[in-house]
Amino acid sequence: MSIRIRKEHQSDVESIYAVTVAAFLEAPHTDHTEQFIVNALRESGALSISLVAEEEGNVVGHVALSHVTISDGTDNWYGLGPISVLPNNQNKGIGSKLVNAAIQELMNIKAKGCVLLGDPNYYHRFGFKPREGLVLKDVPPEYFQALLLQGDLPQGIVTYNESFSAKD
Repeated sequence: MSIRIRKEHQSDVESIYAVTVAAFLEAPHTDHTEQFIVNALRESGALSISLVAEEEGNVVGHVALSHVTISDGTDNWYGLGPISVLPNNQNKGIGSKLVNAAIQELMNIKAKGCVLLGDPNYYHRFGFKPREGLVLKDVPPEYFQALLLQGDLPQGIVTYNESFSAKD
């Protein structure tokens, strides 16, 4: 299996949608709107980084990154997600490649940090962890995690782009 991670092309949009639907179809803790979120981020110009995992010319995974706001006024922080891998391609390291590539892209643009909502057992390996004082409302704190890339850790309430409320 040879996986190539690259930036999304316009021709990938339909494939990204299909991969996202398939990836979350049987997933727990989802309202099955991830594909709508990705499209809304793209359409609003808020999709800061969009990477695909490609195998033999087919998109098998995707990760989105978008700006987040923090109530203390800290800027240049991003939210990672949604991240999707086709079910038949899961547990093969593709998600890890996407996360690592996303972190590298954030370092390339000199981002200060990244937050995500996800399984702490999975994301801890990339350096993400819950950070006291950095909060996403109405979410158990152990599932909201941050990776500090440079500077000081902000303190405040994190807000994702309004596209995360997309329902269709």
